[in-house]
Amino acid sequence: MKLLTQGGRVVAAALVLSFALTGCGSGEPAPAASPEAPAESAPPVVKPFNGARPTNVKIPKIGAESSLVTVAVGKDGKMSVPSAKNPMQAAWYRLSPVPGDVGPSILLGHVDGNKQPGIFYKLKDVNPGDEVIVDRSDGKSLKFVVEKKDQVPKDQFPEEAVYGNTDKPQLRLITCGGVFDKEEHSYKDNIIVYANLA
Repeated sequence: MKLLTQGGRVVAAALVLSFALTGCGSGEPAPAASPEAPAESAPPVVKPFNGARPTNVKIPKIGAESSLVTVAVGKDGKMSVPSAKNPMQAAWYRLSPVPGDVGPSILLGHVDGNKQPGIFYKLKDVNPGDEVIVDRSDGKSLKFVVEKKDQVPKDQFPEEAVYGNTDKPQLRLITCGGVFDKEEHSYKDNIIVYANLA
């Protein structure tokens, strides 16, 4: 299992996949599909983040804008996600780099929830060259430019491409897409947008 390090913290990539695999919309919160870590290896709930953090994300092309709540890994070893009851709320995964720092910063959003479209409902319509603006708590407003967009089956989620180290500041925007599986209460695919700091 590959380990990612950020700010002295180490988190297993498999734990990060909880959102990517299940929690990005379905009209109701989906059950987590990632295996639970044994109690002795479960990562601790991390202390409050004291540095600069992202506060807002805006994607002009699709008219999406949201404040950013912070999510991490809970005591159960699964990544927290915003409630599907408020599907217009986006989140920053705080064990990824702060947007603007070197590495892939992860922003999450629902495609739908609570019987309405989510903040990343139109993420599938974003194309290379489109802009993503991220505001930070230190007053910086950063512009990222979309490099590519993928739609991939959840059982083929590209862990290394999404979570692997990079030599420049990048964003990963993740939501669900494709066909909705009523039995699993989840979409079959993920939409992943890759963007570079302009």
